[in-house]
Amino acid sequence: MEVIMKLADFIQFNPKEILPKGQSFSYVDMSSLQPFTRKPNACFTSTYKGGSRFRNGDTIMARITPCLENGKTSYINFLKPNEVAFGSTEFIVARAIPNISLPLFAYYLLCSKRVRDIAIGSMTGSSGRERVQQISLNEIEIPDYSLEFQQHIVDTRRERPL
Repeated sequence: MEVIMKLADFIQFNPKEILPKGQSFSYVDMSSLQPFTRKPNACFTSTYKGGSRFRNGDTIMARITPCLENGKTSYINFLKPNEVAFGSTEFIVARAIPNISLPLFAYYLLCSKRVRDIAIGSMTGSSGRERVQQISLNEIEIPDYSLEFQQHIVDTRRERPL
């Protein structure tokens, strides 16, 4: 019998990171994410006034329509060690949980049709400005993927989602 777990027990969503307002940091905007492409095509320096915060190993995923439907999800691996960057408030940040999930596997899982379909189906708001409901992501049931299985997937995939 397959063991099932909640996505929130596999991935930490919107982990707490601190950036002082008014200082310059690396910044990724929504237009830098290309559909189903692991790496953002640009990173800028901007003054932090607010927004999502992330570091290497995190996945950023659009939470607003039509960006989520278009597959705007990227894996962050271009920052300096221990650097915290920021981006659009319309990103959900996902971080692997040590000894439970691998960072790149988390990226592939969030790009998977199953997870994306549930996220898209949970969107609420006015037409054209709908957003994913975080609670819906938290509650998605997934198999309890072993670290060995995750590593196998990471080793055999390039850009393709699960």
